Amino acid sequence: MNYNTKTVSKIAGLSNRQIDYWDRTHFIKPSISEASGHGSVRLYSFHDLIQMKVAKTLLDKGISLQKIRKAITYLKKNMPEVEKPLAAMRFLTDGETLFVLTKDKKEIIDTLKKSGQLVFAIALGEIVEGLKGEIIALQKERQYVVLLKGKKYPVVLHPDTEDGGFWIECPSLPGCNSQGDTVEEALEMIKDAIEGWLEVAEEKKGKRVKKVS
Repeated sequence: MNYNTKTVSKIAGLSNRQIDYWDRTHFIKPSISEASGHGSVRLYSFHDLIQMKVAKTLLDKGISLQKIRKAITYLKKNMPEVEKPLAAMRFLTDGETLFVLTKDKKEIIDTLKKSGQLVFAIALGEIVEGLKGEIIALQKERQYVVLLKGKKYPVVLHPDTEDGGFWIECPSLPGCNSQGDTVEEALEMIKDAIEGWLEVAEEKKGKRVKKVS
């Protein structure tokens, strides 16, 4: 699956500004599709999401972006077989120094210096499972009821992870659907769609009555 900036922001807990900055500064760039001008969309892969979540976790633990960049540069130089260290390695930090656990668990590479007390472990497995859970929750359809002219209409809201926002349908009125950037906007838009659907249906009904008469 592909994920646009809005979806990445929700899942990884990052602001759109951070995501944009990380892309422009080549820290974490979208693997699927890069922005190529006004109106174009960045599309990220699941591995990109892992990198962003790990980076966000390290930032929350007190490691500066500059130190993370330095660590990644070191790892890419000394471990060229690891294409995306943030998505493939387990990190440990004491809030000052960043360490990496290699395949040999007895060996710890200090990516910044040769000292520091280990306190926090960044477990990739937990991050991956957490991301999967958030994605599943994000993809779940939700049911609502909208009120129009005193009548209730059940509608179903579907998150759109690729284009962002939501699309919404009214199952009882075939072909009646709409979309919105937010839940609230989608619910308002489906009201307009229902009203339009009913008007068209009424017009068709009137034409059939005239033909019969």
